[in-house]
Formats: sequence, C-alpha cells, structure tokens
Amino acid sequence: MLDSMLAALNEGKITEFVERFDDDFRFTDHALSLEFRDKRGLVEFLEKSRELFPDTVVEVRSTFESEDYAVAEWTLTATETAGYGSMQLRLPISLSGVSIAQIRNERVVRWTDYNDQAKSHRVGLAAHFTDLIEL
Repeated sequence: MLDSMLAALNEGKITEFVERFDDDFRFTDHALSLEFRDKRGLVEFLEKSRELFPDTVVEVRSTFESEDYAVAEWTLTATETAGYGSMQLRLPISLSGVSIAQIRNERVVRWTDYNDQAKSHRVGLAAHFTDLIEL
C-alpha cells in the first residue's frame, strides 16, 4: 500500500494519495515539525511542496509490513531554485528518509515521515503552514 501511495505522489496525484487516509488521521513531518489532521490542509501542503519542488522523485528502497504497520525507506531527489544576486541557481537535493504508516481497514490513520531537515531544504515550505500544529 505504501509503495502505491508514494508512486501516486511521484506522479503528482495528490488527491489519490490523500484519499487513502481515514477521515480521522494524523500526518506528521518531523523534519518540518508539522502535523496535519485534516485532508484539506494535507492537500494544500503537498500541492505547495510540488509547486516549490516540481521535479521531486521519491524512490522506495525497501518496505516492511507487519500487522497494521508499514514502513518504507526512501531516497528523495529534487532541485531547489535559489536566487543569488541576479542569478537563479538550481541546487540539487538528495536525502534519505523513512515513512511509517499505521493502517486500519485499508485506510491510513497515522503517517509519520522522518528525514534530515538540514538536507531537505524545505524550511521555506514549512513557513507557509505556520498556523498548523507544530510539534
């Protein structure tokens, strides 16, 4: 299930990804210290992420499932565009991370991402969501 959900994200199918969540869920991104509990907010977060890093690709390196839990180890690659004076630089991003999902009745009730915030270059993304629950 995790593989197909991450594949949907790679293809920009954000609605398809979020539809797999239960109505009562928790999505936590520990690198950004953000937590979402409503689908609208999660969609906005993922759309903004896609807007800022349109070439993002998540490659699943391994998965593990046990009872109601699934774990995916992945590598994310993307490009950040940064201004340097009058020039626009394209800086490569590459980081490893882990997603852990708790699944009940084929719906995600809890999703937690762990990765290195310093390598993710997504602090600007988190700034768009300052009114959310911060961890």
